Amino acid sequence: MSAGATTGTTDPGVAAAAARAAEMVTEGAKVGLGSGRASSAFIAELGARVRRGFRVAGVPTSEASARLARSFGIPLIEIDEDLELDLTVDGADEVAPNLDVIKGRGAAFVRERIVAAASRRQVILVGPEKLVPALCARGGFPVEVIPLARGLCMRRLKAIGVGPSERLDPTGTAPLVSVNGNLIFDCEVAAPLPDGGAARALETAVRAIPGVVDTGLFLGTVERVLVGHPDGRVEVLQRGAPP
Repeated sequence: MSAGATTGTTDPGVAAAAARAAEMVTEGAKVGLGSGRASSAFIAELGARVRRGFRVAGVPTSEASARLARSFGIPLIEIDEDLELDLTVDGADEVAPNLDVIKGRGAAFVRERIVAAASRRQVILVGPEKLVPALCARGGFPVEVIPLARGLCMRRLKAIGVGPSERLDPTGTAPLVSVNGNLIFDCEVAAPLPDGGAARALETAVRAIPGVVDTGLFLGTVERVLVGHPDGRVEVLQRGAPP
C-alpha cells in the first residue's frame, strides 16, 4: 500500500507529486509541513521514509498536520530565532502562471505564511485543476481579522472594492474562529486579477487596514510548483523559467 493510500489519497497525480517532493528532502533536513490533502500525502511519503530510518524534523502548519506527522514518527520542532527551515511543502487553491498562489480556503494560511517565511524554499503541490490564468479566476481569497476590528475591516474592505463575507463554522450558525483566535473573511472581487501588479496592489491595500492579520495571497514566495497529473506524470513549474 502506498503512502498516499495511507492518508486516504486516491488521486494518482497528488500521490506522484507528493512522492517527487519527498525526494527533494535531504537527510537531516528541517521541513515545513503544509496543510490539506496534498500536504497530507507528502507527510505520509516523508513518514514512510522516516520509518525506514531517514532523519528529518518538521514544523507543522496545522494541528491536523501535526497529528499526521506524529502518527508516522516524524519529530516535530518549533521555530525559534536561530532556526531556518530547508524546505516547506504545501498545497494551494489557485496557481497563476507567474506562480503567485492563493492559499487558505482551509483557514491555516497565517501559520502557513510564517512557516514559509522561515524556509529557504517553498514548494507547492497541486493537480492541474488548480492552475488558473489569473488569481481569483475560481473564487476569492481569505483574510484573517482580529475580532475587535470586525466592523472596521468589513467597511474598509467594501470601500476598496472587495466583497467580504464572514466564514462560518461547520454548524453554519456561528463565525469560524481560527486557531489564532481570529475571524476569517472570504473576499470576492469583481473580476480575476489581471496580473501580478494588480495582485500586489490589492494585497497592499488589504494589509493596510487596521486589524487585518494576513491574507491568502502568497505573492512571490513560491520557488516551484509540482503539478501531479492523473496519469502519474509530474510537471515542474519553476519561478523565472521561460514559458
